[in-house]
Amino acid sequence: MSDQLVLRAQVRRFLAKARADGAFIPRCDAWMNGFDAAFSRSLAERGWIGMTWPREYGGAGRSEGERLVVVEELLAAGAPVAAHWFADRQIGPGLLRHGTPTQRARYLPLIAAGQCFFAVGMSEPDSGSDLASIRTAARPTSGGWVVNGTKVWTSHAHRAQHMLALVRTSPLDQRRRHEGMSQLLIDLSAPGVGVRPIMTLDGQQHFNEVVLTDVEVDADALLGAEGAGWQQVTAELANERSGPERYLSNLPLLAALARRADVPEAEVGELVAELQTLRALSAAVADALGRGESPTVTAALVKDLGSRFERKVVDTARRLAPVPLDAGSPDEYTRLLTEAVLHSPDATLRGGTNEILRGIVGRELTRT
Repeated sequence: MSDQLVLRAQVRRFLAKARADGAFIPRCDAWMNGFDAAFSRSLAERGWIGMTWPREYGGAGRSEGERLVVVEELLAAGAPVAAHWFADRQIGPGLLRHGTPTQRARYLPLIAAGQCFFAVGMSEPDSGSDLASIRTAARPTSGGWVVNGTKVWTSHAHRAQHMLALVRTSPLDQRRRHEGMSQLLIDLSAPGVGVRPIMTLDGQQHFNEVVLTDVEVDADALLGAEGAGWQQVTAELANERSGPERYLSNLPLLAALARRADVPEAEVGELVAELQTLRALSAAVADALGRGESPTVTAALVKDLGSRFERKVVDTARRLAPVPLDAGSPDEYTRLLTEAVLHSPDATLRGGTNEILRGIVGRELTRT
């Protein structure tokens, strides 16, 4: 039996026991709304956070394929992984790629131990998916930077300790909009940081607006090179857009739909076949990332096709097995369908709108 099959069996046994013990109930979109620090720490104890990172930084030194196995099983189970998700998915790889030895030693072991959580500060009120138009400014001082601006859709900023923010360290030049941006590691408990909730339709808070008012940041908080923020974020977004969360967020609902006796098997089979295609695309991106590549086009395709698939799962469930929506229902299918419906509007926004992603694909494919 291959190492990946053994690992998959281990993860399934762990999740089955955790669910039987009442540690969690399956949820749709659990990587966004399932914040459970204790559950994240239990994964860290098994080496399932920072899996591909070097052991010297608290990682397990395993392959991208093995990490994909663990992530797939967690998403399929609807497990509460939101606490560590962003730090594991993109902050850690960014630190390994661009961070100083001091930054890596400070953050990576704590992330891998499930003790340090990050928010991602990219989008802004007047920018949306057009990151080249951001206006949050970092003014240089003798000891570092003073930051002013606003970030939105910053998931779990009210619970995270830090935020990796894309800022302008040079004034915006409309002729060279992709220049003059940098990334800063910001302590969310610092003076001048304000976190305001953005409530979702189901009354939950995982999105936030983060207002930065004269926030002082040390010079050693700069991630990578000053002015290289756009290039760094582009590589980071390959991790964000291509993961299996882009097509497995509603898998608990699809599984519950498939278990219903009154649902045509052929229609469920079509969804499963489409799911397998998306898995193959995502696995190809994981392989490319493991080789140190930045598969921008394939990652954008995974996100675009994946978000449409997620919506198709919801629409198919509502058509084949309609039930009155009730988030508090004791019936698992009803509860999962309700969660999926309430969260479906943001699936095509997070990680870049589908229109932006198609623009990326078009530009890359027509580039001479």
